[in-house]
Amino acid sequence: MLTAEINQALAQEAGSFINQRYLYRLHNDSTYIRSKRKIIAEFQHARPGRWGEFVPGVRESIKTTQKYIAFTFDACGGEKGSGFDKDLINFLEKEQIPATLFITGKWIDAHFADFKNLSSDTLFEIENHGLNHKPCSINGRSQYGIQGTQSVSEAFDEIEANARKIEAITGHRPRYYRSATAFIDEASVRMAQKLGITPISFQVLSGDAVPHTPTSVIENNVLRTVKPGALIIMHLNHPEWNTCEAMQNLVPKLRKMGYHFVRLNGFELQSYL
Repeated sequence: MLTAEINQALAQEAGSFINQRYLYRLHNDSTYIRSKRKIIAEFQHARPGRWGEFVPGVRESIKTTQKYIAFTFDACGGEKGSGFDKDLINFLEKEQIPATLFITGKWIDAHFADFKNLSSDTLFEIENHGLNHKPCSINGRSQYGIQGTQSVSEAFDEIEANARKIEAITGHRPRYYRSATAFIDEASVRMAQKLGITPISFQVLSGDAVPHTPTSVIENNVLRTVKPGALIIMHLNHPEWNTCEAMQNLVPKLRKMGYHFVRLNGFELQSYL
């Protein structure tokens, strides 16, 4: 009986945070509306600036000469991206590998209970991957066939609504934001910074986002480019891909090379632009 009551309460809580409903509530929240109007007024005549994974203001690595590296895992959500690689998470937990998880509102909607479990695990740091997994643009740029946000207003919601959603569920506001596909324009970078959020990209591209990339290719992509301070991008939303298998091979090799695994929080991050 108690389990049924807990499940019912969890389902009710999850329902209140579904993206569409939560955004509707925010659009009736005076503090959210004031913040949004202020951003729109400031950026309504802004030029988008450069578009890409590495634009000024985006952080790519940890500033260190020590052998610290950060594994970051995106949970993208959506019709083709709402899986959950439980074997990967179990491996990280078993090996006590801290990681930073960038999670979208869509993925939270699909895995509310799992999200709450992840957010309560001190091994993991929960960060912002956008409300609807849209590349962040103020003028509708797209990438890899994914339509980006089409205005300052929509870009604001993509960043800030998901930050508030995560904070409302976990009690902790995200510090970092990685745009969908990691592509973002300079105006959106400045917008995130105004909101107290640091845009993040990566330094080491594992290649696991290409469907069915062989384990050996993912492993080689990491080993040939890893360096002190590297921020490695991978994914936790496709259990049918080879991310977990690659991690199982990579971790002992990286440890043998003298690397230590860390979360982003607590470190100074840097970019090269």
